[in-house]
Amino acid sequence: MSPEPAGPTGTGTDDPARGALPGPRAGTDPAHPTGGGADGPAWQRLSLRSVPLHLSWVLAPLATTAGTVLGGDGTLNLQALITLATLTVAFGVVAAINLMRCLTTRYRIDRDRLEVHKGLLFRSSRTVLLERVRNADVTAKPLYRLLGLASVAVGVAGGGSSGGSLSLDGVTRDQATALRRDLLNRRAALLAAEGAPAETEDTAIVRFDRAWVRYAPLTVWGVGGLFAALGVVYRTLHEMQIDPLELGAVRGLVDTFTSVPVWVAVPVTVLAVAAVGTAGAVGLYVEGWSGFRLEREEGGILRVRRGLWIHRSVSIEEGRLRGVEVVEPMLLRWGGGARLHAVAGGLGTAEENRTRGTLMPPSPRAEVLRVAAEVLGADRSPTEAVELARHPRRALRRRINRGLLVVLPVVALVALPGIWVPGFLVAAGITAAVLLPAAVLLALDAYRTLGHGLAGSYLVSRAGTFAHRTVALRREGVIGWTVSRSPFQRRAGLLTLSAATAAGAGVYRVRDVAEGEGLAFAEQAVPGLLAPFLVRD
Repeated sequence: MSPEPAGPTGTGTDDPARGALPGPRAGTDPAHPTGGGADGPAWQRLSLRSVPLHLSWVLAPLATTAGTVLGGDGTLNLQALITLATLTVAFGVVAAINLMRCLTTRYRIDRDRLEVHKGLLFRSSRTVLLERVRNADVTAKPLYRLLGLASVAVGVAGGGSSGGSLSLDGVTRDQATALRRDLLNRRAALLAAEGAPAETEDTAIVRFDRAWVRYAPLTVWGVGGLFAALGVVYRTLHEMQIDPLELGAVRGLVDTFTSVPVWVAVPVTVLAVAAVGTAGAVGLYVEGWSGFRLEREEGGILRVRRGLWIHRSVSIEEGRLRGVEVVEPMLLRWGGGARLHAVAGGLGTAEENRTRGTLMPPSPRAEVLRVAAEVLGADRSPTEAVELARHPRRALRRRINRGLLVVLPVVALVALPGIWVPGFLVAAGITAAVLLPAAVLLALDAYRTLGHGLAGSYLVSRAGTFAHRTVALRREGVIGWTVSRSPFQRRAGLLTLSAATAAGAGVYRVRDVAEGEGLAFAEQAVPGLLAPFLVRD
């Protein structure tokens, strides 16, 4: 048996000094339907209903090939028979593998640890102390829900070989609910026995409001998702040696588009894309956020539940919460909306943190700020509790220069053919007349967004152009500073401060602040952390 430890493990006798909890009594919990005997609580197994679940990807091609063979004109197609035989063997192999997986995977919560055993020929055993469990997320996709199943992902401190997670895929919904409850409740009891803060009662912080759906079209996912879907379809057809432009429906649309004046075709196309994109955005919003509920559970756990077709449940340990981030994309900001993300540890990589750490969907900004304050236990959101210091005007010049570096090459590329075709010079002039003011306006907006300050125990920083991001980071959560200066920043007397933290994206920046002011701010925010590395004249 080859162990796969995730932090400290226990395989021998229990340590009385830990105040270990006794196992649950037989028959008192859905997760423990049978007696545990002298060796502790009963082992639980995956549901056999997960076997047909994992066979679903073989059934469709198998049924199609069988229909081709049996529904022909009486002649047997050798290639179809070979394909059918191959798929039948694959079906049997996949069924055997998944059946063996269900029969050989077992788990239990024994006193102060979670134990998971897997495998028949290649056996593995993993033991995780409950005090190292950070969260337990439950996910149920549509087919899982149809079969009454769910998947449980347990976040573990320390990482280990599995990247800080332990997954049980194919348990029943009752097993998933009981496992999550047992893990978090027993962990809270262990921490309380060691002198941790007292538990709090379950309280709902915010629930989904149907009126929020109006913010769905103000995100980029509608139109962006439409073009992404069209790209996937085009690539698929291209790989099948099919020219999409030669399809009847597409050819009809192209002919219609070319037969009407441009001043009619272009606005109609824009409106059609906007309408389809809006419908797609609303659909994605409803699917992702229906049933949304953010609540504070016993043991200091924030739980986010959401999803229409795919049910998702994410747990965030409040003890690892280091702050919040308010995100305001341009269109959403114009509509008075925002999103809220948690700056927390134990949620995986920075990319995973952006999805699993979402506390509020696109919703009214006032509601986002209220939830931010309640999550942090403050009277007012730290992102709004202080007037942020403005950055030097030199930071504005840097943003205007960067905008010009993007616009001027575009104008030059449009004007280049004007050497041979004078009409391109006119097009270049129109392009410059549109893009240059837009670049300056965006630079002004980005400069006005810049700011930094201290709101009690939080460091607050704001930046962004197309999306304003305001982060409130707990000062005690800053574990290091990085001071960086590009050649252009050195010439302008500016620098960028990067606060490192073991949570969220890992690094949060204060951009283009004056040298003296930035260093003084870092020292004031976390006294003694940066001072030893400064060279005094």
